[in-house]
Amino acid sequence: MKTQKLIPLLFIPVSFFSQKIPDKFMVDDDGITVEKLNKSLPFDDNYNKDNKIYTKGKRFVYSYYYQNTEGKKFLIGKGPKIQEKDYIINDWKFIDFDNQNEETVKNITLEPVPGNIFKTQIPEYNQTGISYEYLMNNTHPLTMETTGAIENEMNVWIHPPRGSFFEILEINPFPYIKAPYTVGNKWQWKLEIGDHWSDKRWMEWKGGIENNYQYEITGKKKIPTKLGELECFIVTAKATSRIGETELISYFNPIFGFVKLDYKNIDGTKTVLELEKVE
Repeated sequence: MKTQKLIPLLFIPVSFFSQKIPDKFMVDDDGITVEKLNKSLPFDDNYNKDNKIYTKGKRFVYSYYYQNTEGKKFLIGKGPKIQEKDYIINDWKFIDFDNQNEETVKNITLEPVPGNIFKTQIPEYNQTGISYEYLMNNTHPLTMETTGAIENEMNVWIHPPRGSFFEILEINPFPYIKAPYTVGNKWQWKLEIGDHWSDKRWMEWKGGIENNYQYEITGKKKIPTKLGELECFIVTAKATSRIGETELISYFNPIFGFVKLDYKNIDGTKTVLELEKVE
């Protein structure tokens, strides 16, 4: 099994100065509002202590499905072994939603991780560490990865799952909500994406692309979820680049975070994640 460590790419901040930022925060090189570093405090006191959602000890369990352009639903299963750089890993394959087996990925779990998970590569890392596992029906993970999230009173932003098939989500808008949490609030930013995220199973390209994101809080209402009826902010986002457009409608609850993520992929297919439970 390969454990993926995904290093965040450089984000380019755009139109952030319309949001008044208190002195204890700063807009970092990733273009997201983060806490200013206090060198006298440990990492967790700087970046994790004020979290309300993504806190140590919680485990967020998501269900998901992939839907092709004909409307047929699939899950992801364990594929043949392939060589990737210095690793032998299991590739993935689509599994008919109604024809699962023991090696079908049933759930994706998200767990906050204390400390600087990238301290050897990025000593100045300023995000809450999170880990994803892709759990099959046999309870074993197909793969796992570590990455980051940002949570504070100014914004909540997370890297989506991007292991195995879910690399496709790199091209889509990331889950992101920005204060003030009011209907009509709009913001934007940009992201450079390398061609190592391309795949013939959705789209291949050469050279880097620049995703231009437009976000807007378009609603606030109670919606049915796997956790019961929850009041959510609805954030509608679009990403545009030279290879096309992708979309994300996210449903954000201040207690449970992003409870549903409804993606329209680069090839017109859909990927939908729904929060099942928080342990």
